[in-house]
Amino acid sequence: MGRAAGSAAAFTIVPSYVLGQNPPSNRLNIAAIAAGGRARANINGTKSENIVALCDVDERRAANMYKEYPRAKKYKDFRIMLDEMDKSIDAVLVSTPDHCHAVAAMRAIRMGKHVYCEKPLAHTIHEVRQITEAARRHNVRTQMGNQGHSSEQIRMMCEWVNDGAIGKVRQVYAWSSRPSGGAAFAVNMARPKDRPPVPPELDWNLWLGPAQYRPYHPDYLPFKWRGWVDFGTGALGDMGCHILDPVFWALKLGEVDKIEVEATTTHFVPEIMSETYPVASIVRFKFPARGNMPPVELQWSDGRLRPPRPHDMEIERKIGGEGALLIGENGNIMHGSHGAGGLRIVPETKMKAYDLPDKTLPRSQGHHKDWILACKGGKPSSANFDYGGPLTEMALLGVLAIRNQNRKLIWDVKNMRVTNDSEADKFVNPPYRDGWTL
Repeated sequence: MGRAAGSAAAFTIVPSYVLGQNPPSNRLNIAAIAAGGRARANINGTKSENIVALCDVDERRAANMYKEYPRAKKYKDFRIMLDEMDKSIDAVLVSTPDHCHAVAAMRAIRMGKHVYCEKPLAHTIHEVRQITEAARRHNVRTQMGNQGHSSEQIRMMCEWVNDGAIGKVRQVYAWSSRPSGGAAFAVNMARPKDRPPVPPELDWNLWLGPAQYRPYHPDYLPFKWRGWVDFGTGALGDMGCHILDPVFWALKLGEVDKIEVEATTTHFVPEIMSETYPVASIVRFKFPARGNMPPVELQWSDGRLRPPRPHDMEIERKIGGEGALLIGENGNIMHGSHGAGGLRIVPETKMKAYDLPDKTLPRSQGHHKDWILACKGGKPSSANFDYGGPLTEMALLGVLAIRNQNRKLIWDVKNMRVTNDSEADKFVNPPYRDGWTL
């Protein structure tokens, strides 16, 4: 397939995958940037194709995948991998920590490679907008790794809202137990001062990528990076692209020109807030009317904070660790963390009385499979960057508000700027370390 033929339009032979077959001549050549952690699921999710290269800065974390795909070429620096294997790669998986998403995805996009990138799409709003526009400009097929977007339940929720199941929605609550619980990461911490040695299997300089230099410390990785502002995006960036996805789609929150946002957090200490995210946050978004939908307020809370219970919710109904609650004129819809899992109209009496509407949205064949088929000339995958980009921007706007708490910010969506607060606006596009560019 060479260099993906410059355009998805070049792929015209489709009967093999329609019939459920995948002969070698029809397989994509895929390279993976990151091979440990979350990357394992993405690589295995595309193993119907040819996994031709694996790149990871940590040989220990990547060891299992190196054994599982022994024929794939091994690299530490994704830039060298892409340059050396340019003509042998059609598509790229990006599963690095957040701070390296954009530089890796952008390099692949500019080389004409299709890209699957984990959520959140990037570390800053500026990066998200840049790679979204670049993917469109270079005509490559993309998918963001918010797997719930390909679920049956998220489509059902959109159809229920469109059907008027609970009437007009003017208030939404969304919440996450993170950064607490089983997936806990560093919060409310100052930068460590001791300097343990770098493990021999880790290339610390490459792991840092475009982030400003700091000495190695095990408090940063392999998972704790999510809580450090230079590397991760906290609980909201981590889970927002899952939990807020159904609301974003159903309520058309990407169709606005302006958003108001304000955050309050726990344990505010300026020097710590410049390093790590807080223990818990509440972020309040205000969206104007969209078509025939009224203005809506969305409140995000994390750190095990829960929303208020609607007056008509059954007293025995539990509110889980992750989810969202849409408050309608004639009832409420509640769902869980990924793709509206656990979807119900509440109270249950209204769920049982509701006649389910016809299915109007196209169904997914699977999150990775949809992207693979798109790369081969099929229709665009549903969480492509044109969708995943604006969703991520909304989540990262909340992260920006957390880092500028107790100040109401007015966000100009088109021009990508905070119109009323120049200090907050500096967080939209912070500088890279010398030697790194987007």
